[in-house]
Parts: sequence; C-alpha cells; structure tokens
Amino acid sequence: MSNTQTRHMMSPLKQWWHAAPAAVRLKAVSKAKRIGARARGEKGQAIIEFAFVMPVLFTLVFGVIVFGIALNNYLVLTNATDISAQQLSISRGQTTDPCNTVVQAFYSAAPNLTQSSLTFSYTLNGTSYSGTSCSSSSTTTGAAGNLVSGQTAQLTVTYPCNLQFFGFNPASGCTLTAKVSEVVQ
Repeated sequence: MSNTQTRHMMSPLKQWWHAAPAAVRLKAVSKAKRIGARARGEKGQAIIEFAFVMPVLFTLVFGVIVFGIALNNYLVLTNATDISAQQLSISRGQTTDPCNTVVQAFYSAAPNLTQSSLTFSYTLNGTSYSGTSCSSSSTTTGAAGNLVSGQTAQLTVTYPCNLQFFGFNPASGCTLTAKVSEVVQ
C-alpha cells in the first residue's frame, strides 16, 4: 500500500496532522499538555466552591422553610378566627358562655396551633372580654346578654410567631394577629 493510499484512508484530522509542519504540531501538543495540566491542578476546586456556597444556600433554604411555616400558621389563625367569629354570631340565646363556645370552635379549626400560646379578646355590644371563658348565669345576662341581634361581635386572636433558625431569630417580637367582626344573628 502506497503512502497516498494510506492518506486517503485516514480521517481528515489525521491527514491534517501528517501534512502540518513540525512547528505547528509541536505547538498543538504543548497546548494540549497545558490544558491537561490545568485540569489536573483544578481537581479540588469544585469541592472548595461547594464548601463556600453550601452554608449560604442552606441558610436560604431553611429561612424559606421557617417563613413558610410562619405563613401557614397565619393562614390557619385567620381561618380559625373567621370560623370562630361565625360561631359566635349564631350562638345568641344558645349558650351562657359565648367565649368558651368561640374557643372550642377555634381549637377544632386549628388543632396544630399550640393552645396555651393563643390569646383571645372579644368585644360584644361594646363590652370587652378576654380569655377562654366569660360565663354568665343565664343567656340574657353578662357576656351572653351582650350578644344582641344586629349588633357587632368582634373577635381578636393572637399567636406568637417563631422565625428562629440556627439560633437566630430575625423577628423576635413577632406576633400573628387575626381580627374578625361579625353581625350577631
């Protein structure tokens, strides 16, 4: 087989390589060696970059998770407050302790919130009450007597929000508050 026949069977890259002057071939080889040397020197670079980026990324991810939990608590709080205020508005003449009726409705609507951390305040026909009970001797006296048809009953519930992660709390005095007014039926 002649030299020209061998060249026709070679790939175009090999043909170029054999046809190129020696100086060009030497330059290509030295460039390939430099690229290989650089790649060998950068073996641990990815691990170092990972070590620098991961604490920031973890902090960001955990911050989003903690904020999501606080937002969920707020949504549950507002929904349960709305349900409890509706229960209060229709309980006229049915209970001697409208505050306890509201609290039990709230606890049923928001079972995942810590009950001991909740605070309740009510305004019934202009009279303010607070706590989990405002018992009356009958449905026409005290808090139960203040449930007057057509008047406004207002319920305010507060719950502490905890945004703490990794020992840091960016909003240490944060309190979630939901306030709803309903017309007594």
